[in-house]
Amino acid sequence: MHSPRSARPVRALAATLLVAALALAGCGSGDDDKSTTSASGAKAAAPDAAQGAAGSGAGGASRSRATVPRLTGNAIIRTASLTVRVKDVPKALEEARATAENAGGFVGSENTGRDAGGHERTRLVLRVPAGKYDEVLAALEGTGTLVERTSRAEDVTDQVVDVDSRVKSQRAAVARVRELMDRATGIRDVVALEGELNTRQADLEALLARQAALKDRTTLATISLSLSAAPVKRTAKENGPGFVDALAGGWHAFVTLLRWIALAIGATLPFAVLATLLVLLWLRAVRPRLSARGAAAPAPLPAAGAVPGQEERGERD
Repeated sequence: MHSPRSARPVRALAATLLVAALALAGCGSGDDDKSTTSASGAKAAAPDAAQGAAGSGAGGASRSRATVPRLTGNAIIRTASLTVRVKDVPKALEEARATAENAGGFVGSENTGRDAGGHERTRLVLRVPAGKYDEVLAALEGTGTLVERTSRAEDVTDQVVDVDSRVKSQRAAVARVRELMDRATGIRDVVALEGELNTRQADLEALLARQAALKDRTTLATISLSLSAAPVKRTAKENGPGFVDALAGGWHAFVTLLRWIALAIGATLPFAVLATLLVLLWLRAVRPRLSARGAAAPAPLPAAGAVPGQEERGERD
């Protein structure tokens, strides 16, 4: 039989081995968990890498979409045309100028003249900030009687975004060409790069000009204003013309008749003078000569075989 003292070391050794085996199993499971986690992370990262590769190979269109600036609001071009009838055109013109300047705008152009009826007429183009567009329109309509109004709003947000993106890309292209020029050593390479740089610089300037034009048209609204003088109102009553109106109408008709008569006389006077001269020429020169020729004509000769004495007897009988 074994003694109790000899069994204790065996049990202690067995316990030590069991603890070591459990520790090794725990370490192995931890490594498996880490490998599983890293594998799943690699699988999850693979689609992202594939998408990144696909995005990088999509070309300039994908790059431009990634760099497109976002606008805080829509870019809208606002234009309007107003025709207002006023009593005093110069006064209304000064009020329109003051309205535009107080709103932060200015007068783009101005043209003053008179219409067929002799009324003064002024046409001017106002440029006002887009935020003051409605306020300025209301103020201009209040200067007189509104005759006609047309307004238009054009959304050019897509054009603004496209031009901004192209400007950014073109600037980057110009910078790359300049870097290549700094690194170039051969004359041919330098000449070729200079031609490319000039082309891209010209394209960039054209895009910048278009960008500035869009910014100007979207920032400032355009208002075309026409001011015309109101015709003088008649003081006659609405129930019909009176004696004074009839007298004025008759006098006007009489003056008109005299004008027509004077025109007729003036038109026929040259022909009347010519006819009078012809009649006087006939009476004074042609007709007396014809009469004198008739009086100087010889008497007719007697018939053949007739005796002069017999003719006298016959006449006496």
